[in-house]
This record gives sequence, C-alpha cells and structure tokens, in this order.
Amino acid sequence: MPLAELREADAPPAIAALYDRLRTASGVPLVNFIHRHLATLDGVLPWLWHAIRPPLEDGSLAGARSRLAAAIPLPPLDPAPSDPAILALVETYNRGNLTNLILLTALRRALANDPPHPAPPPPRLAPEPMLPAPPPLPRLDALPPETAAQVTALAARHGAGVVPSLYLHLAHWPDFLATLPARAGALLDPAAIAAARATTLRLAEAEADAIRPLLAIEEPLPDPHALPPIETFTRQVIPDMVPIGLGLRRLLASGAPPG
Repeated sequence: MPLAELREADAPPAIAALYDRLRTASGVPLVNFIHRHLATLDGVLPWLWHAIRPPLEDGSLAGARSRLAAAIPLPPLDPAPSDPAILALVETYNRGNLTNLILLTALRRALANDPPHPAPPPPRLAPEPMLPAPPPLPRLDALPPETAAQVTALAARHGAGVVPSLYLHLAHWPDFLATLPARAGALLDPAAIAAARATTLRLAEAEADAIRPLLAIEEPLPDPHALPPIETFTRQVIPDMVPIGLGLRRLLASGAPPG
C-alpha cells in the first residue's frame, strides 16, 4: 500500500512554513517524499525540524554531506548526452537524499540508542545557495501508461514498494527515462543496487554518528508510526538512490550536449 503524503501545494499554513524552513536550511528547492509522508503524522514534522535544525544550520550537515558523497564508490560509466535541466534535477535529489540519509539515520540510531561508530566531526561548511526549482512533480496516475510503466519498472528494481520521486520527476523527459536502464545499467542492476546500498549505509552511519551529538532530541517522538518509514527510508530507499544519483551526476556531467 503506498505511503500517504502531503504534497507542497496541498500543505496547510503550519506545515507549509515547516516545508519552507526545510528548503531554506538545506538549499533544496523541493520537499523530499519522506518529509511529505511524515507531515501526515500528527506532530512528527515539527518534532523532526526541532531535532535536525542545529546541524542543518551550523554547517555541520553540509560538511558531512560532502564527505559522504566523496566516499561512495561508483562503477565506470559511459558518458551520456547531457541535458542541463536533467543534471540540475539530479543535483537537487543528490543534495536532498544525502541530507536526509545522514540526518534521519542519526535520528534512527539515537532513538534506538545504537552504540556510535567512532567518527571525526565533519568540517563546517558555509551554506550552499538554493538550487534551481525543478518542474512540478508528476503524479504516477496522471502519466501516460507507457511512461508510468517505465517509472514503476525502475522502482521495482529496488523492492521496497516505494516509487522514488526522482524516477517520477524524470517523466518530464520521457526519452531519457526510456533509455535510462541501458545508459545506467551498471547503477540499476538489482544486484548492483543491493551492493551499493550496503556500502552507502555503512558510510552514512559513520557520518550520522559524527553529527548525532548535535541533534536536539528533547521530547519523545510524537507518533511511533513514524519509525517504520524512517527505518525503510534510511536502510533501503535513500541509500539505494544516493549512489544512483551520484552516478547519474557523473554520467551526465561527462557527456556532450545533445545534438
């Protein structure tokens, strides 16, 4: 059963204000799916924002994000014809996924009292400028049947029962979406996804523990129903998409402009 979400256009004023704070603090011009889902649970998104705000605003998260992105190994990739708009969209998801993987993993491990990995504190980086806004996120049921089938086929490679928003967003470029399995086969093979997930999760847990002391967890989680999706997103959905997004960045940034 698909997870409920509160899309940005449908958010009431109090949630819309939190969405704006998340966008501003991360420099990501959209609200990622995990936050749109947590916004449907009573009191969870305000609690989350309070907890993650310190490392987001003092530059620690940006340092951890940069260090994690540099550490994740990627397979060799053949350059693809580059489209600046697609590359900009991929960059938006890369920043959002790296941010959420580190912060939500830190929260998950703190709430579970997991023993921390020894990890040096991340460098504190200056705030990054807001990335350009992408086109509106399509709805799966509004896509042409062929495009919807391509999106769901890509999502099925992950086995989590969640359609990653990046795949939905790429429906704005149906020709690119259709050729993505061939162009990025080294990233999208299910066995490669599973192996990259394990590596990304291990590296992300170390970065999460580096910022864990900065979290402001002062009250219990308002709704325990938030824990299962946080588990799923930090253990599978986001660590699947981080190496895929970084690989697409490399593939697109090295390709020539389309003729």
